[in-house]
Amino acid sequence: MKWPEALAGFARFLRGERGFSEHTQRAYLADVRQLAEFSGKSPVRMDADDVRAFLAGQHRARSPATLGRRLASLRAFFRWLVREGAREADPTLGLPAPRAPRPLPRPIAVDDVTALLDTPPAPGAPARGAVRDQALFELMYGAGLRVAEIVALDVRDLDPVRGEVRVWGKGGKERVVPLPEAARNALRAYLDERRGPGVLAEPLFVSLNSARGAKPGRLDVRDARRRLRKRALQAGLAGRIHPHRMRHSYATHLLDMGADLRAIQELLGHSSLSTTQRYTAVSAERLVAVYDKAHPRAKRSGAPKQPPARES
Repeated sequence: MKWPEALAGFARFLRGERGFSEHTQRAYLADVRQLAEFSGKSPVRMDADDVRAFLAGQHRARSPATLGRRLASLRAFFRWLVREGAREADPTLGLPAPRAPRPLPRPIAVDDVTALLDTPPAPGAPARGAVRDQALFELMYGAGLRVAEIVALDVRDLDPVRGEVRVWGKGGKERVVPLPEAARNALRAYLDERRGPGVLAEPLFVSLNSARGAKPGRLDVRDARRRLRKRALQAGLAGRIHPHRMRHSYATHLLDMGADLRAIQELLGHSSLSTTQRYTAVSAERLVAVYDKAHPRAKRSGAPKQPPARES
């Protein structure tokens, strides 16, 4: 099997059997193409030394997270070749993945989320776009969805009677997430603006930039991120605000209010509880900060002590 045939078959495998997002498919294929350009050998003749040399040459230029993803891409590719009978062994077996400390999630403070959601649209903004954006932001925070999950929703994925949304997450896994009242109201107002024949099969969030007379296209991930950044600037929020921070905030605030960790795992669509457990560390840090600030016995030893007041 030569490279063009192997890459085309691997692309079909990723798209049809693994159910990866388009972003992940592009990343995996790009990683395998880089290996092909680096080695020059056919995919059936490569060995473990070729893979090691490829990864070693990128250690200085790439982060451990990127290297880990590239190793995952190559593993998926060679396992697919073995399954297809093009190879007898997987040359990535036994190769350790680079380890990197996972940064803790950075949630947005509750007051800042409230300010963002309550900020009115900019003067002169189209009314339809303002209603759509409000529904978009309320859904980001109210359901904790990934931005790719949000833009992939169709109108029929909403259940307005039960107040739920059906989501297709990573790996094609389906889950149902309840919606708070604010999100339900915002979505209802948005759908009232665009009611029409066959609307249930249409994308939930559509772009307003379609050509005149053309059917509105699906809102894309980049535009959703851009809309959120613009709203955050209007609200006067400092720091980088992006959709995944809204998701982090959803999970952290639920945990702070006493929600069960297993329930949060189901709501977020995490396959492993260890992924969800990162939010417990965030909540613990916040508790320590509150304690250090408020408790009289939490003063640091290096702080200057006040002399006792003299009795008169």
